[in-house]
Amino acid sequence: MISGLNPSTQQFLNDLNQISDSMQQAQNQVTTGLKVSQVSDQPDVISTLLATRASLSTSQQISSNLGQIGTEVDSGEQALQSAVTLFDQVQTLGASGVTSTSTADTNATLAQQAGSVLQEMVGLADTNEGGRYIFAGDSDQQAPYTVDLTQTPPVSAYQGSAATRVAQHPDGSTFAVSLTAQTIFDSSDPTTNVFSAITNLQTALADNDTAAIQTANAGLSKIGDYLNQQLAFYGNVQDKITQATNYASTQQTQLQTQIANLQDADLTSSILTLNQDQTQETAALQSEARIPRTTLFDFLA
Repeated sequence: MISGLNPSTQQFLNDLNQISDSMQQAQNQVTTGLKVSQVSDQPDVISTLLATRASLSTSQQISSNLGQIGTEVDSGEQALQSAVTLFDQVQTLGASGVTSTSTADTNATLAQQAGSVLQEMVGLADTNEGGRYIFAGDSDQQAPYTVDLTQTPPVSAYQGSAATRVAQHPDGSTFAVSLTAQTIFDSSDPTTNVFSAITNLQTALADNDTAAIQTANAGLSKIGDYLNQQLAFYGNVQDKITQATNYASTQQTQLQTQIANLQDADLTSSILTLNQDQTQETAALQSEARIPRTTLFDFLA
């Protein structure tokens, strides 16, 4: 398309449009606080900006997940602390059953106490946090065990499943966060089976069988150590969650800084540019207005 304007006028309009565009961009930055609010602002940084925002969103989601998992792990650690203390009572009951002053009546009372301890231990195995049975593995909507002291054995078979849940670390790695009640309380190894140890002691005390009580007592120390090892697992997971949470916090601060550098406007610079553009626009219009306008009619007059 051929313009009907003379070259000097065309150049003036081009320059004026450039000033206007610069003013509009500066005004947008002052208004929004952003130097990148749409793709056309800085096309070369959009992909980097979007990728950084996605990384920030992922890190924030991981932090949220770690918070939820941390609550369950804390509950698990507290339950294991209680289990260790409770098993100390079992060892005390066993030792009391073989003293020189123990009788059939006192051992019967001790047997009842052992039964109560067993019920409490099953209650710990059935710990529920936020609607989840945290020791039931992936089948966390059903209590892993039931107990009925009138039955033989008094504790049911494990009703949960394997524990495959893991927590994601913001560095991309993962780590296991839970054990099953079967692993903790109902080990396939008889020498580390908490439920069986208490049940055997209870039966021996109820029968006032000194030899059986002594046999039951012999393995209690190893089981106490085993419970402490399970407690240590949850302590280690707590440490990992704390480390991962701190890592995510640092990571998010860095990502937020990167995003700010990519998209946030330098308001001082934007205001200065806006003022300069407004001054240039006013000066250009005033200069253009002073240019003499001579037409053919001026020569004919």
